Amino acid sequence: MTGKTYDVAIVGFGPVGQVLALLLGRLGHDVLVLERWPRPYAKPRAVHFDHEIGRIFQAAGIAADIVAITDPVPDFYEWRTSAGEALVRIDWSGTGPSGWPTANFFSQPDLERVLSERVELLSTVDVRRGHEVIALAQDEKGVELTTAGAAAERFHARWVIGADGANSFVREQLATTVTDLGFFFDWLIVDTVPLDEREWSPMNWQLCDPVRPTTVVSGGPGRRRWEFIRLPGETIEELNTPETAWRLLEPWGRDPENTVLERHTVYTFQARWADQWRTGRVLLAGDAAHQMPPFAGQGMCSGLRDAINLAWKLDLVLRGKARPELLDTYTGERRTHVQHAISMSIALGEVICVLDKAKAAERDRRMIAGGAQPERVLPPIPPAVLGDGVLQLGPDGMRLPTVGHLTPQHRVRHGDASGLLDDVTGFGFTILTDGLAPEDVLDQNRRLFLADIGATVVPLTPDTDLDGAYLPHLREHGHLAAIIRPDFYLYGTAATTGDLAGLIDQLRTQLHWNQEFGSLSRR
Repeated sequence: MTGKTYDVAIVGFGPVGQVLALLLGRLGHDVLVLERWPRPYAKPRAVHFDHEIGRIFQAAGIAADIVAITDPVPDFYEWRTSAGEALVRIDWSGTGPSGWPTANFFSQPDLERVLSERVELLSTVDVRRGHEVIALAQDEKGVELTTAGAAAERFHARWVIGADGANSFVREQLATTVTDLGFFFDWLIVDTVPLDEREWSPMNWQLCDPVRPTTVVSGGPGRRRWEFIRLPGETIEELNTPETAWRLLEPWGRDPENTVLERHTVYTFQARWADQWRTGRVLLAGDAAHQMPPFAGQGMCSGLRDAINLAWKLDLVLRGKARPELLDTYTGERRTHVQHAISMSIALGEVICVLDKAKAAERDRRMIAGGAQPERVLPPIPPAVLGDGVLQLGPDGMRLPTVGHLTPQHRVRHGDASGLLDDVTGFGFTILTDGLAPEDVLDQNRRLFLADIGATVVPLTPDTDLDGAYLPHLREHGHLAAIIRPDFYLYGTAATTGDLAGLIDQLRTQLHWNQEFGSLSRR
């Protein structure tokens, strides 16, 4: 057994584990990564991330590297009939609320290379490839992990994150129940590299033809992906061959003369989540905690939201600023949010996964009549908000309906720095005020608390609100201040200086802050 006790051990080194390692390592924590495979997987898998995930990459310090390997979407994401009529049209063009392109496509090997290279630059992170975790035991002080490989070893860490995929070993050790919505469909995924020059317009769309529902999307710069549903009577073995892939690509003008067949595989799309994401000092993230169909492009995105939620909470706990009870909020916050992504994915899947011609014709009539507008043609879907956790409560003790939403990112000036908000403030809590500095409205105790958790107060004026976006919003809603969490979600708002003092007191309580100003010993 190694003599060192790590702050955090991450099991799995896919994008979720990589971003977690990068965020925690940059914050100065000793991180161990245990990955069962000796080398990175060189074939495509995930291909999409949205504007919020771009903001997470920005927080991890890799914005420019990510931009270099992605294609932003210039147009709509559409579901179409075989006659070309739109059933659903989602605008993915332009810049999203987070200051990043609304939708972005990439090749996962490129993404993992960027993340891995950045992680390897951190002296705080120890990556062990070819180490399969085969045993896990925890007590009140930490977790012992046993690995198999060329040389079996034992490691010790204060906390363990299972980011080891859909067949998670760590999840099995937690013995959590799983909620499964029973949405199962087999699809052949075909990743290609076109050799000819052509414009793919629209960039991403779904062919809702009951003869063979098909997905046609970007696979990242220089790549294209097709997905074909398995029809009744077809076996997975028959579907998953190069010959079948070429036969299905032929109507799309793809052949060995103009296309490289990079990968073909059959996936079973599922919709499920673990009911508990924390047991003691062991937590789950990414596919280990939830799975969803790919139609909304939110599988990896949801895992990276897990990562940043965990990162800021673990940071406070490891630095002795908050007690471990803070981590109890992780499951409820993220599980509720991921149910939105799963609901959206199923709703879109139910549009395309129709093989009955009569049902497809009825679907087409209804959705065309709705003008292909998502809010009119799709069923009501739970909002994309966090579940109960570290969020403002009203006088009745219930959370306010305005909190738990993703906040936008605009350009500001603060001190000598100017740029997008997160670049100016850094990683941590941000308090936007209508021109008020902390010494103007807060007593010493509250200012010490904010300094202790690394919060940044940004007094806004018309000259420092560079895009003219934050101040008008605050004033329109009668807010003197707003507190934004490190994962960019709105913690709460205050209308008066007294409300702001009370809001900070509430945050202090919900963080389980050590009231001796950070003297709590590491544990």
